[in-house]
Amino acid sequence: MAANTLPGAVKIVEVGPRDGLQNEKDFVPTAVKIELIDRLTQAGFANIEAASFVSPKWVPQMADGAQVMDGIARRTGTIYSALTPNLRGFEGALAARADEIVIFGAASEAFSQKNINCSIAESIERFAPVAEAAKANGVRIRGSVSCALGCPYQGDVPVESVVDVVQRFAALGCDEIDIADTIGVGTAKRVHEVFEAVTKVFARERLSGHFHDTYGQALANIYAALEEGIAIFHASVAGLGGCPYAKGATGNVATEDVLYLMNGLGIHTGIDLDQVVAAGDFISRTIGRANVSRAGKALLAKQQNAIACA
Repeated sequence: MAANTLPGAVKIVEVGPRDGLQNEKDFVPTAVKIELIDRLTQAGFANIEAASFVSPKWVPQMADGAQVMDGIARRTGTIYSALTPNLRGFEGALAARADEIVIFGAASEAFSQKNINCSIAESIERFAPVAEAAKANGVRIRGSVSCALGCPYQGDVPVESVVDVVQRFAALGCDEIDIADTIGVGTAKRVHEVFEAVTKVFARERLSGHFHDTYGQALANIYAALEEGIAIFHASVAGLGGCPYAKGATGNVATEDVLYLMNGLGIHTGIDLDQVVAAGDFISRTIGRANVSRAGKALLAKQQNAIACA
């Protein structure tokens, strides 16, 4: 059942520097990645997904994770996260002083088998030593449930499958768990159903929504999650990113659009929208990628018009 009132404040996890940039074909210079993270830090984000410690053979864009983590200007109180698929990745993240590691598992058996050739249960069990090492070193753990609202291979994903993966991540000791619409097929009705179910097995305040905007439903889905009392959302500046394994997945919901929504609802984020708009313009121009944030482009045009009329 949906919550009676919307949350008064939310945490926005900025995923652009990692999830947003990882699939760019041309290598984004380390200095650019650092500047982007620094701009986002200055904008006030409490959590930034900054790097990925995976094999450069599989994700060459993230090969400079250690250099990026070493070069950023950290702000006290901001969590800098890193994706870690195995113990070797965890050791790299630990050496780079990551505040949080991110592990991942699909809610779709077909997706799991297609991409890593093992079952969901086996894939998550592989993270057990990673989770144990993180706990031993006082590092936060975030689990991400991909394909929670639909799969490119099997189509519909049963709510029970999402609940099962959430329970498995909870057993590993995850501090936070993401419900991710990896290919952006979710609708508000399904969002209500999924979050109503998972909040029965994991604390509502430690669940987050990660929505892609492939079908233009991301903001509607975020609002539906807000109605379920969810107060953590992922977003990517300028709408950077997508999923390399999901054809047609056009990218994460743009941070600027999410912030515009939250501001309109009177929900506190602690983030300066104007600075995020500037960061989105910076990264889009620098890497030659179209800025897909509607709010970002509208606010930039408004600023430019004001300058022209001055």
